[in-house]
Amino acid sequence: MPEISFYLLASGSLHERDVFACKLIEKAYRSGVACYVLTDHAEQSQRLDDLLWTFRAGSFIPHQIYDGQLPEAATVTLIGHSPAPQGWRHTLINLSTHCPDDFLQWARILEILDNNEATKAAARQRYRQYQQAGVSITTHNMADVRQ
Repeated sequence: MPEISFYLLASGSLHERDVFACKLIEKAYRSGVACYVLTDHAEQSQRLDDLLWTFRAGSFIPHQIYDGQLPEAATVTLIGHSPAPQGWRHTLINLSTHCPDDFLQWARILEILDNNEATKAAARQRYRQYQQAGVSITTHNMADVRQ
């Protein structure tokens, strides 16, 4: 069973949500964990790919958009809107609006929610799906934590 964490952001800004995702990706990379970032579409994947180069001065996170080709290094962060390849099923950062079909195969799933009603409505549905599967869920209210 995966460990699932929901991160609730105070801001309704999509950019701040993406920056927070970059911080989690950086933390996973520094811990040596292969990470897959699930998006809804190619434009969202490209936006996050671009932001990973610039979100923090001096930060370097090897990453690429997943196009079916596997990178040589196992710690490269993959970003995509299709299911993750087998070797990248440790940590999933879900920036999509849907629950991954294969969510029970992951060790860890991180859900990041901005303070936007559409985002929260989709997240409530995913939360229910996880809950119905008997998965333990942790919620972190980031408004109470200094980022």
